[in-house]
Amino acid sequence: MNIESSGIYWGRVVHERQRPKKHRLSYGVFSLLIDLDELRTINGRFRLLGYNKSAFFSLHDRDHGSGGQIRNWVSEELKKKGLEAFSTRISMLCYPRILGYVFNPLTVFFCYDAGGHIGAIVYEVHNTFKERRAYVLAVSKDSKEVVRQSCEKDFYVSPFIPMDCRYQFRVQPPSAHTRVVIREEDADGLLLAAAFSGSHRQLTDRNLLKTAIKYPLMTFKVIIGIHWEAVRLLLKGAPYFSHSDSAASRSRLHTELSNSVTD
Repeated sequence: MNIESSGIYWGRVVHERQRPKKHRLSYGVFSLLIDLDELRTINGRFRLLGYNKSAFFSLHDRDHGSGGQIRNWVSEELKKKGLEAFSTRISMLCYPRILGYVFNPLTVFFCYDAGGHIGAIVYEVHNTFKERRAYVLAVSKDSKEVVRQSCEKDFYVSPFIPMDCRYQFRVQPPSAHTRVVIREEDADGLLLAAAFSGSHRQLTDRNLLKTAIKYPLMTFKVIIGIHWEAVRLLLKGAPYFSHSDSAASRSRLHTELSNSVTD
């Protein structure tokens, strides 16, 4: 696997809310980038990383998409949008399970054609209600180093953000560095900006061990952090939007995760 299709990205997540209450958070995190065609080779290559089995770090089909093979699910989603030409190579940027636990707020799939050109990005969003939604967006042929995309929000994520919003994505596809920026906007403009920036390291057991030491039990900290930031927002008096069965939420593609938190 080469630098474009696999690795570990050490970096930082930053969220900045603009209104009605300003709020900022910043956490050190890491993500794995995995070529989906290489998933089945993981168990024979790494001591600290497993695929569909218990390991210190692990990746499981049931944590993504329909719960079946991740590669097949992404390919089908691309086909539905007429983007099947970009299923030649698909790389997944995500948090792995750590000691069997994970919560992935966002998984990003970078999709390439036979010539190695990126033509689609799939943004898989998870919420704390064990639901997920995939936004499948084409990449403009005019895109250079930064991919710019947008779509309407139609999936409930945070009780502090209304549904009537639009996402603006700014993405630097993985190489020596990667960056994913999501600007959430409503009728009055920018409401929230969230970003992950990371630097590449080779995917080896040595680097996985370094990652475990640098980011101990990170996935547990992610879910704890989500609830801690929610408490802070409540104390600031941020408006609260309940999870409802609106027409928009009923139209989303979602998957119930019955066994998503333990191996």
